[in-house]
Amino acid sequence: MRRVVVAGAAGRDFHDFQVVLRDDPDVEVVAFTATQIPGIDDRRFPASLAGPRYPTGIPIRPEAELEALLAEHEVDEVVFAYSDVPHEHVMHLASRALAGGADLRIIGPRASQLISPVPVVAVTAVRTGCGKSQTTRRIGQLLLDAGLHPVLVRHPMPYGDLEAMRVQRFATLADIDASDPTIEEREEYEAPVRAGLTLYAGVDYAAILAQAAAEADVLIWDGGNNDLPFFRPDLHLVVADPLRPGHERRYHPGEANLRRADVVVLNKVDVASPEAIEEVLASIAELNPQAPVVQAASPVTLEPGPSLVGRRVLVVEDGPTITHGGMPFGAGTTAARQAGATDIVDPRAHAAGSLRATYAAYPGIGPVLPAMGYSAAQIADLSATIRDSGCEVVIAGTPIDLGRLLDVEVPVRRVTYDLEERGEPTLAQVLEPILADARR
Repeated sequence: MRRVVVAGAAGRDFHDFQVVLRDDPDVEVVAFTATQIPGIDDRRFPASLAGPRYPTGIPIRPEAELEALLAEHEVDEVVFAYSDVPHEHVMHLASRALAGGADLRIIGPRASQLISPVPVVAVTAVRTGCGKSQTTRRIGQLLLDAGLHPVLVRHPMPYGDLEAMRVQRFATLADIDASDPTIEEREEYEAPVRAGLTLYAGVDYAAILAQAAAEADVLIWDGGNNDLPFFRPDLHLVVADPLRPGHERRYHPGEANLRRADVVVLNKVDVASPEAIEEVLASIAELNPQAPVVQAASPVTLEPGPSLVGRRVLVVEDGPTITHGGMPFGAGTTAARQAGATDIVDPRAHAAGSLRATYAAYPGIGPVLPAMGYSAAQIADLSATIRDSGCEVVIAGTPIDLGRLLDVEVPVRRVTYDLEERGEPTLAQVLEPILADARR
């Protein structure tokens, strides 16, 4: 019996366990560890999901306790199961496992991917914040326009009650509200549902696949971070970002995604420098020379509101993009500058509560406010930071109506963005084999 710790972040770890490890009679998973997301590291993976071999469930502990777990349980193997980290980070964790006497394992796609009865179009990326969401929405619209019924399946974000989140189906905004979501969940769920797509997420992706495929002509896998798809794709699109040239070959498992891609979407070509675009194109040519490249832009649109000229403006950005995604700013800053903002308030000196720890953990964040909202207390911290900053207008660079969640008296102007292909091939062209197969 091999004693195993699964190192994760409430996503890939649970999937690898359920698909590969749970029913293996030669494996005993003694613990999960958790990182990246606040508030997920003092829970228990429930017995109802862990199966009969784990009648009391499995503890979830902070990754900082890894060495103690290795010693306490005489662990034989650490399974690395989270994403969007530098290759060096993976090897540092491998060194910790080896120092504790254990092997390190990364479970690959052949073992972990589920097979769908209907075609799957997967959208993943080389980093968080490349533009998966708008790429996914564009693909969904193309499939709808073709008369098909696509269903979106989102990479997991099970930060709450795992049993209650086993299989989640969202067809309306009311469905999303009823799930008591975090801001990160809202950022990923609201826009596709507004666009007319049914969306699934949760914890048990075998059960999710069975339910989603029963109502779909085509499934769209909407990846999280830069993780690999949980479903085996018939067409795998990987989004690359020339605002972070070189990252496509330095992050796990983004490089693996790029090497496996059927199509690469090179986003943000309207705002990246020609030199950066050429650097990423050179990486694609080296790592996956057979993949066609769709070049695209994600122009920002600022919803109506008070002028930003001469005003003190505070920008709220998508949380994961500027925390573990490593971007100092995002779409909100771009939109604010385009609208004439010159006095952008630095919120870091005004950070309330948990946000102080966020800035300390991610010192590369620029003068913007990350939309951290994994609990009511964090949303209250966002509001307090905004109020204390003395700003006159808030620009919300997240894909949701953030203003309705905040307790502030200043106006909140929302930024939206959609994918626009530039030249050929287009997404419609690369989707044609999927469209033909689904029409049969």
